[in-house]
Amino acid sequence: MNTSADGNSAEDDGLTEAVQKAGAVELLLIRHGESEGNVAATEAREAGVEVIDVPARDADVDLSGTGRDQAKALGTALGRIAAELRPDAVVSSPYARARQTAEIAVEAAGWPLQVRTDERLRDRELGILDRLTRLGVENRYPEESERRDWLGKLYYRPPGGESWADVALRLRAVLAELNSLGMGHRVMLVCHDAVIMLFRYVLEGLSERELLDLAARESILNASVTRFVRPSGAGPWTLESFNVADHLTELGVAVTEHGGDTGARPQ
Repeated sequence: MNTSADGNSAEDDGLTEAVQKAGAVELLLIRHGESEGNVAATEAREAGVEVIDVPARDADVDLSGTGRDQAKALGTALGRIAAELRPDAVVSSPYARARQTAEIAVEAAGWPLQVRTDERLRDRELGILDRLTRLGVENRYPEESERRDWLGKLYYRPPGGESWADVALRLRAVLAELNSLGMGHRVMLVCHDAVIMLFRYVLEGLSERELLDLAARESILNASVTRFVRPSGAGPWTLESFNVADHLTELGVAVTEHGGDTGARPQ
């Protein structure tokens, strides 16, 4: 039995063979900087309205001005990493807010790396619930609201959308393909808050309860860094740090917290 950084046990059946043989020795998981969608969603919840007034489809929502500042500050901090310890691959969700974060950070860090994209790192798709606040879902789709509460966040799949379990399947495939990068590689993945939560679920072999407890008490900060290490390049991963945004504070950039729906546990 293995034990994670926060004391959770990881049974063998919680870690797929693909994860154990991924080959990389370090994973840096970065949440994108604050987006215009983050700002709009927070404003909608605070105003008590049903629909989030986003400027574009989810894939095309840009970083806010603060988000761009966060991405630059992230890059400045990453640029301090010793050359032999820097990531040699940067892969981003294709969504604009993540891709922009990755590109701005890599440029600010001065790394001679091209940002690649992988659609499996995209945010969870919400289907018919897209652009709706919790109030909007309750008022417009009361049966879906009840079904979501009954099933919980891991297994609830909105019509036309994805469950967290669906996203976890995508991430297992991403980890399996890290084999193609070769042993010893350090990889930076720029993605979304739910994706980072689900990387923890997969890499640490968390149970549903452990995952949903984590989601209920933690909100992934914009432009934060979560780090997993595996010095031997084989076997289970160790969570070295989680949800760190000190680099923003150090450079005088706002730390923003735009969490998702906290109603995670089945009721």
